[in-house]
Amino acid sequence: MANREGILALEQAVSREVLGQAQVIRNIIVALLADGHILLESLPGLAKTRSVKALAAHLAAEMRRIQFTPDLLPSDITGADVLQQDAEGRNQVAFQPGPLFGNLILADEVNRAPAKVQSALLEAMEERQITVGGETRPMPPLFMVLATQNPIEQEGTYPLPEAQMDRFLMKVSFDYPAPDDELEMLALLRRPAKSADAASRLSQDDLFACRAEAAAVHVSAATDRYIVDLVNATRHSNDPDIGRWIQVGASPRGAIALDRTARAHAWLSGADFSAPDDVRAMAHPVLRHRLQLSYDAVADGVTPDAVIDRLLDTVAVPA
Repeated sequence: MANREGILALEQAVSREVLGQAQVIRNIIVALLADGHILLESLPGLAKTRSVKALAAHLAAEMRRIQFTPDLLPSDITGADVLQQDAEGRNQVAFQPGPLFGNLILADEVNRAPAKVQSALLEAMEERQITVGGETRPMPPLFMVLATQNPIEQEGTYPLPEAQMDRFLMKVSFDYPAPDDELEMLALLRRPAKSADAASRLSQDDLFACRAEAAAVHVSAATDRYIVDLVNATRHSNDPDIGRWIQVGASPRGAIALDRTARAHAWLSGADFSAPDDVRAMAHPVLRHRLQLSYDAVADGVTPDAVIDRLLDTVAVPA
């Protein structure tokens, strides 16, 4: 219980600094608990970077920010072997770690990086290791990539391939805050900035204990069946509109992500078992980037969220 109180205190602390984005913060905390990476998408100025900075400020973790640009090289993020001189003037090759060797990695505008850089990031995300000069080096035990991208500005970008999009546990979309929240935001930014007390930060050991508790949440056979039915409906649906809208459905990795996030969501809510309501709560952020829509859907103005809404309405919930 103490572990859960620490995570909830972390969520509240971040929410006090990022106003009007309570659901976004909850999804980021769920991804942190489920040990997954997250893709943050919104128009400019909606607190994507601020959310990651606030999370790092209240967690005993090292944050690294990488600004992705078209001229970036893989060695710029992974590091490289560098020729150095020791104290006696002899030349030796030593590995100089890149910014990926941190705990919370803010990959800003990740879709502006060329394919080679994206593939280097992909290895670190999926395998939790990088290979430089023929030697494999593991990432830290706490390693989470929080990538951002702008959905409307596509000039000079390299859209992430489906294989890499699927590696993100969730895709979270920011919306404009309510007027009252925006008004409070102005007052917040006028106050003197306060750094978080080191003693109040959630330690990595406590976070790992929380992850273990969330992973131990019980899942019934009925909830497992609901997850599989929901994901399978993205590939083979009895609803003619869903079949017409979805060109490529979610992979089994989508079902695994739904299970992991639903257990984390249930644990955050204080439950000791995962229910279909937890699966439904996580369906949009887990599935929205795993559905490849057809030309008919694009022509009709149908969004992935609208398709997921239809899925939730048509797939039967177990009693």
